[in-house]
Amino acid sequence: MAASMGLEPMVAALRAAGEDTRLRLLALLSTGELSVSDLTDILGQSQPRISRHLKLMVDAGLLVRHREGAWAFFALASEGEGGALGRALIATLDPMDATLMADRQRLDAVRTARAEAAQTYFARHAVEWDRIRSLHVADDEVEAAVRAALGDESCGALLDLGTGTGRMLQVLADRAERLVGVDASHAMLAVARAHLAQAGVRAELRQCDVYALPFEMQGFDTIILHQVLHFLDDPARALREAALRLKPGGRLLVVDFAPHHHEFLRSEQAHRRLGFSRQQMEGWFREAGLVPVAHRDLAPEASANDHLTVSLFLARDTRPVLPFATREIA
Repeated sequence: MAASMGLEPMVAALRAAGEDTRLRLLALLSTGELSVSDLTDILGQSQPRISRHLKLMVDAGLLVRHREGAWAFFALASEGEGGALGRALIATLDPMDATLMADRQRLDAVRTARAEAAQTYFARHAVEWDRIRSLHVADDEVEAAVRAALGDESCGALLDLGTGTGRMLQVLADRAERLVGVDASHAMLAVARAHLAQAGVRAELRQCDVYALPFEMQGFDTIILHQVLHFLDDPARALREAALRLKPGGRLLVVDFAPHHHEFLRSEQAHRRLGFSRQQMEGWFREAGLVPVAHRDLAPEASANDHLTVSLFLARDTRPVLPFATREIA
């Protein structure tokens, strides 16, 4: 265990974990975040009892809790002494223990139900999303361009703003040490949880406003806004808010549409902006204290008058000022 703890907090944390239900909760939450409802279904215990156990472990620093509307989600603390102790305790548990194995089987059932609900949601919206996808290059081409834009440099602590289905977290999971996704939609976060669980990707998901992010200043190495800005009334404000969360030298990647004239996206799909020009985006970057370092357009083969061009814009934090000149992404 890398972190060291004082005597009193160590005793408090051990007391908080020292009960069979709480150890089972720790083991389950080490696989990813779960709601109180999930945990009551898996353990077959009452919600007040589960909530009491969870509160004790949150107070001891073993778990973290966040609200998502009327829901509360819990996860093993990823940082701090309590999180390190929790991971050490879990490492000593026998994974073949019959009780823990039964818990994992019920967890699989919960995740299967999530996946089915996600598929139902997608089925309801598939037609409208497919119509938009048909207008631009294939998703796998965009995803390859995202990876190319970020290069071989580690993404470190990565924040995906407007995570939607969580796809960007999956695409970059192998390059990041910490994955965090936020979205304003509880329904989309449910979809993201199902997809990430199926892919075996551990990530922290939060419901919040991109204009008021509940994260520490200078806490992330990489921030992504993938097809998000065109939904916002004030994209520049969102970029300024994101820039405040970048570590010195950190990177911000925006993926969105180049300027276009598809008015149906505004009237039918709630797009507030019909794309962004390179000049506009780079101006916003500079206003946010970032320096533009890369740009790339992905234009479909069909006529530009009928189809959408996807643009990638990459910027860096200027603390310290980095000697990067604007370039085209290869």
